[in-house]
Amino acid sequence: MPETIYDRKLWVDILVKISTPVLEALAERRLKISMPVEGRHDRRQFSHLEALARTLVGVSPWLECCNLHGEEEELRQKFSVLAREAIDAATDPGSPDCVNFTFGDQPIVDAAFLAHAILRAPNELWLKLDDRVKTNLVTALKATRTRKPYYNNWLLFAAMIETAFFKIGEAWDRMRVDYALKQHEQWYLGDGVYGDGPEFRWDYYNSFVIQPMLVDIILTVGDEYEEWEALKRNILKRAQRYAAIQERMISPEGTFPVIGRSMAYRCGAFQHLAQMALQKNLPDEVSPSQVRCALTAVINRIFSVPGTFDQDGWLKIGFCGSQPDMGETYISTGSLYLCMGAFLPLGLPPEDEFWSDAPSEWTSQKIWSGQNVKSDHAL
Repeated sequence: MPETIYDRKLWVDILVKISTPVLEALAERRLKISMPVEGRHDRRQFSHLEALARTLVGVSPWLECCNLHGEEEELRQKFSVLAREAIDAATDPGSPDCVNFTFGDQPIVDAAFLAHAILRAPNELWLKLDDRVKTNLVTALKATRTRKPYYNNWLLFAAMIETAFFKIGEAWDRMRVDYALKQHEQWYLGDGVYGDGPEFRWDYYNSFVIQPMLVDIILTVGDEYEEWEALKRNILKRAQRYAAIQERMISPEGTFPVIGRSMAYRCGAFQHLAQMALQKNLPDEVSPSQVRCALTAVINRIFSVPGTFDQDGWLKIGFCGSQPDMGETYISTGSLYLCMGAFLPLGLPPEDEFWSDAPSEWTSQKIWSGQNVKSDHAL
């Protein structure tokens, strides 16, 4: 099998392996009785929405992908149906799997990931929903408006929900979007990196949340006001720079620094790099094929470790296998599915250069093998 075809098949196989337990259980309305909830007991009230939203935020571009054929297209169609049935089960007030959008602060986070999934797959995850499900979904997302986001990346969660309302034609709150955009402009620290609030922290929240949401919010609603439009160029330019940094962080062996909180999200640490590849906004010096090869190395390395999944296929807390101590107090089984953020380029068809170009060495491979590589420079 040619390596380019092997790479995509590996990604699809792992995506299917991770998402099947979540989506099948929800579609059959048995998630709450089937999904183990590892972590603190009080996280059970949030973990089921986390599992749904974080699975869909990564799977959605693949569900929306056109021009697939054969077995992969059959899988895409199957999982598109499962995803819609899962949304129905999670938002239907009469469902045993109706999840929590109304209690506690956490639902703001995962309502936003669900909203982001809708932005990434508006045809499969919105237009094809029955009117009844659309009504339930909107009601569920609106329920999170009663909670106040924290003064950090959480401002983008509120903004993302409103951006989804704009996308689907619902009344939306411009102030929540405006506040998030302008505050993050104030929190920009330089060289493609934003603070998570007023302070800088060595972690991957620029990729878990900040840059992917900023980019998709500004691309969706940026034309609504001149002052928002004026932010777009810099947001996208910074996003390119951070993608270059992320690509350089992947070692020749497919590892990367385990720094900061939420490392149980595993390869979700590269959601931003994956999104830049999906949106064809990679820096000039970073080719799509080298990103494919680098991310393939990371994905293969992480998900081939024994203990990553339990006997029924559910993810276990950890970064490299089962490592319960890698989970902060807010981490539970559902949280772990943000790893799906690395799979966004499956929204590009197999004919796209990301998948079809010959394998390329990524930057650290070139440097550590003694090749002559241009030096890196700050934005």
